[in-house]
Amino acid sequence: MPAMPAEFETLLLDVTEGIATITLNRPDRKNAFNPKMAIELIAAFDATDADDAVKAVIVTGSGDSAFCAGADLKAGGSTFDAGQREAERRAAGDTADLSRDGGGRVALRVFQSLKPVIAAFNGAAVGVGVTMTLPMDIRIASTTARFGFVFARRGIALEATSSWFLPRLVGAPTALEWAYSGRVFAAEEAHRRGLVQSLHEPADLIPAARALAHDFIDHSAPMSLAVTRQLIWRGLVADHPMEAHRADSRSMRQRGASADAREGISAFLEKRPAVFPDKVSAGLPDLWPDWEEPEYR
Repeated sequence: MPAMPAEFETLLLDVTEGIATITLNRPDRKNAFNPKMAIELIAAFDATDADDAVKAVIVTGSGDSAFCAGADLKAGGSTFDAGQREAERRAAGDTADLSRDGGGRVALRVFQSLKPVIAAFNGAAVGVGVTMTLPMDIRIASTTARFGFVFARRGIALEATSSWFLPRLVGAPTALEWAYSGRVFAAEEAHRRGLVQSLHEPADLIPAARALAHDFIDHSAPMSLAVTRQLIWRGLVADHPMEAHRADSRSMRQRGASADAREGISAFLEKRPAVFPDKVSAGLPDLWPDWEEPEYR
């Protein structure tokens, strides 16, 4: 099992009561996204997946004004030039295919998470600051948060796999309106149109996120959460409900014979808290024997 990284340059990582909190931590740049942050976010999710002490993940930003202000624009007009971006990624130690969108690599790693993931928007989230959160399971926001899919106003277009996730979350008309206009909008609109699930006063945001995480993890088997997350997300790309039926049936057969199932039923009948023995780090049951992770090419 990989060791939990002791420290990051662009993030803070804390594990308390089974909940890992990943805090984007570049307050002097409004937590702007850069190649080092991409590398470290992927590493953080690798670590939380491997650590059985982690049952859920919260992602938030440092300070009270910004969750993430989007891509760091310190390079000015050449910020999104391929040569500039590749040079910055090499300098940050990125050894992946440099033709790939860095935000997309982060989003796909979040998509693969084995633990529930909650985004807690403490402030502005624009550009990649919002698109990288779309594969997270739940998004909640401070009443002071603002959002913007500002790409068209910068002469670029949607990135970080948001062209797939955003219309599935809010519908194509809303996704297109936000992306066409590139306008920044308030938390109330994000809530009303389904981007975030709830709004909270700033001081109440992280307690609300932690309460939600505890609601997920305190009485549920970690392996069941991991399987459920994969059933839901992979089900979104299924061609027919029969694919979901096959996966559900395999899940019922395999999980039904598990030590977790025996413990869960016994605890219910004996009116006591369950102590689930199965470890997510040991590997998930193979519910999709024909599943092949697409390659980037």
